[in-house]
Amino acid sequence: MSGLIHYFIEKQAASTPHAPALIYKKATFTYSELTLHVSQTAAGFIALGLQPSERIATYLPKLPETVCSIFGAAKAGGVFVPVNPLLKPNQVSYILKDCNVRILVTSSDRLRLLSDALAGCHDLRAIILVDNKRASIQKLHAIETLNWDQLTESSTNCKYHRRIDNDMAAILYTSGSTGSPKGVVLSHRNMVAGAKSVAQYLENKPEDKLLAVLPFSFDYGLSQLTTAFSVGASVVLMDYLLPRDVVKAVAHHQITGLAAVPPLWNQLTQLEWPEEAVKSLRYMTNSGGAMPKATLNSLRTALPNSQFYLMYGLTEAFRSTYLPPEEIDNRPDSMGKAIPNVEVMVVREDGSHCLPGEPGELVHRGSLVSLGYWNAPEKTAKIFKPTPGQDNALTMPEIAVWSGDRVKMDEEGFLYFVGRKDDMIKTSGYRISPTEIEEAIYSSKLVSEAVALGIPHPTLGQGILVIVTSETPLNNDAIITHCKKELPNFMVPHAIEHADSLPRNPNGKIDRKLLASKYQDIFS
Repeated sequence: MSGLIHYFIEKQAASTPHAPALIYKKATFTYSELTLHVSQTAAGFIALGLQPSERIATYLPKLPETVCSIFGAAKAGGVFVPVNPLLKPNQVSYILKDCNVRILVTSSDRLRLLSDALAGCHDLRAIILVDNKRASIQKLHAIETLNWDQLTESSTNCKYHRRIDNDMAAILYTSGSTGSPKGVVLSHRNMVAGAKSVAQYLENKPEDKLLAVLPFSFDYGLSQLTTAFSVGASVVLMDYLLPRDVVKAVAHHQITGLAAVPPLWNQLTQLEWPEEAVKSLRYMTNSGGAMPKATLNSLRTALPNSQFYLMYGLTEAFRSTYLPPEEIDNRPDSMGKAIPNVEVMVVREDGSHCLPGEPGELVHRGSLVSLGYWNAPEKTAKIFKPTPGQDNALTMPEIAVWSGDRVKMDEEGFLYFVGRKDDMIKTSGYRISPTEIEEAIYSSKLVSEAVALGIPHPTLGQGILVIVTSETPLNNDAIITHCKKELPNFMVPHAIEHADSLPRNPNGKIDRKLLASKYQDIFS
């Protein structure tokens, strides 16, 4: 029974039915109540004619109905597709068409925005409006439109489609700044194994209360639900407007676990943490990019009772490594080692293993390796390849994820990020990681955010451009002087540009490709 993702909730309902599972504003749903709502949602999907493995998309902020739709889709035997609520109508339409979504769960306001974009979604059979405002939009493009109450009025005694752990559970679309996004297909096994692995090293317990601030379309954000439910902990749903809202929520709800990405952590370091938050927060986690040392040090000073976990992952394999908090002072630059039930290798282009200190590609094997990209065999074949070092007598080779990330491993097995193949800066014959330049600039404490890019240069191959933001007036000469102290000459930026803010993709990561495109002629 433990192999399917929705069983997490049902198992907890059977053992601790009155324990809090989900908190939204002033409402609290126990595990028993959440199980009932998920079952009603699943029954509604079945009543709409959902067939095994058909896709159900949610285009909503973090609401209880969003959670019920996600786990209800899984219980019904379908596949859930969480669409980032920040995406625009044409982007949403692309996802709905790309994976042939049958049922869309959204709100009336969002549906009005989507109206024209849905014209080409020929596989879309039904739209569910969670705010129960059905009268204004009916039979849109001949698509049946129901409200949430109508969906959940079906009997839960219906027959759900039989699924096993290797079946599809979700499709998560990776946000790309150019080209079309790719749908990463996750099985129930992927998601269950990932939740159990993360809960193991974070030492999650039923007493934990996690704050969900990241979008569920981001595997790191979705993990807050699955990890909490796997151990009977509770989750507080939040769509914050300002960083200080996050701090207030931690204090108000007595949050014990907080996950965020570097841009949000950078903002949170500028704020005062109330005593209630300092006492309650047991751990913090970072993924989605390298954590600047200055930011990490500030957070550890402000929150001395909280342990910080630096993590690395990719949607294609969910989570790969973490650095135990007790190792931060010993090796603050490290990505750590493989998470439980995962093996991570560093290999050369021919698949042979790199020596300690030798940069190579990170390859991830284990039960977290996803089922590939939806309807994209060529893209899948580039990333999902046979695991290096297998016995040639194995006629059906195991498939691993070849991440495209360059890392190196030390003598003790700890990993260090070098850079993405496509993010590396090539200047004057040197290959440079932008992270190293950014770290140097952050250590100056002169800027709020910094991003280093390689931009075409007539004589150097690429010139180093750094774009920075700050709440105080900036002095380029001071930044350059600091870089010259911290970096070799070939790594000192050739130009610095100021920006009011840095563009981000829907998952909150800085959009490097968009910035590079904007400034591509700066050295011409």
